[in-house]
Amino acid sequence: MNEFLDCGQIVNTYGIHGEVRIVPWADSPEFLCQFSTLYVGGTAMAAASSRVHKGSVIVKLAGVDTVEQAMVLKGQTVQIRRADAKLPQGSFFLADIIGLGVLNENGQKLGVLREVLSPSRQQVYVVAGEREILIPAVPEFILETNIADGYIKVRLIEGM
Repeated sequence: MNEFLDCGQIVNTYGIHGEVRIVPWADSPEFLCQFSTLYVGGTAMAAASSRVHKGSVIVKLAGVDTVEQAMVLKGQTVQIRRADAKLPQGSFFLADIIGLGVLNENGQKLGVLREVLSPSRQQVYVVAGEREILIPAVPEFILETNIADGYIKVRLIEGM
């Protein structure tokens, strides 16, 4: 497992004091606000302040005090240290399930989880095998996610 996880991208500056606007790649923008250290371009940067604004996260990074300094960071991927993240029991990072084998209820391999789509509030797993299968990530279809043993067990219905 990677020590660092991609969690968003700096898409622009915000205001005149060197703040940056980050589009979060997490379940909620509030998740990103809990970190006091963010990693930008592999460099640890202290988050002096952060807040949610219109679905984005506005962050004041220590040492970035002007619009010009913030502009240099535009387009950079923001990471967090995995060890710094506190997830609720039973939760996991999507990065940890990409590449897992996907099995049906009988244990037959259907393929590998290639991608997780988030077209709306509902995530959809894209399974690459003999054919591509799209599976809504809801308890009716996702029976078990076992990261330690490297598989996801699913229930399919006709037409999937």
